[in-house]
Amino acid sequence: MITFLEGIIDEKEPTHVVLNVGGVGYEVVISLNSYDRLPAPGERVRLLTYDHIREDEHRLFGFMTADERRVFSLLLGVSGIGPKTALSALSGMTVREIKVAIKDGDVKRLSSISGIGKKTAERMVIELRDKFGAGEILAASASGAPESDVKMRDAILALISLGYKRAEAQDLVLRVINQPNMSAATVEDIVRKSLAG
Repeated sequence: MITFLEGIIDEKEPTHVVLNVGGVGYEVVISLNSYDRLPAPGERVRLLTYDHIREDEHRLFGFMTADERRVFSLLLGVSGIGPKTALSALSGMTVREIKVAIKDGDVKRLSSISGIGKKTAERMVIELRDKFGAGEILAASASGAPESDVKMRDAILALISLGYKRAEAQDLVLRVINQPNMSAATVEDIVRKSLAG
């Protein structure tokens, strides 16, 4: 089993990275959270990996933190969640947000993730609630970002998923958020205004 790769970033996209390890190019599927932490192409990086092998497929999933890899692995243990959905969860929410949503039994928040319906979200809560220690849940809850930061992050991720580069998405969202009367705006409002220019 491949547990990590260390090499030079040859290609970097929001969905995957190609890592040159001693002249061999490994395509590693990543979440948006890991993408945000990656250095620029041409730089060296160490990616923790999850080796997913099925009879018709062999894929490497990469993570910048051990915590993210652990949550990915736990999500795979939930009936109805495959690698694509687990990665979608880690792209739509931070590890901290997933832990807090599971602890709080926030089925509505969990089912807002692409590919996760209400029943799967309920299974996530039931099956994973006991997997996180009280200490890490407390730490996750305590480090909560203000709602405005979460809205900004969600709007930026929405624009990236529509094909915008991260820097461009950030500029558009910041321009909208800094306008008067935008403090009560929803993520949808922010995205709509960003697209309208």
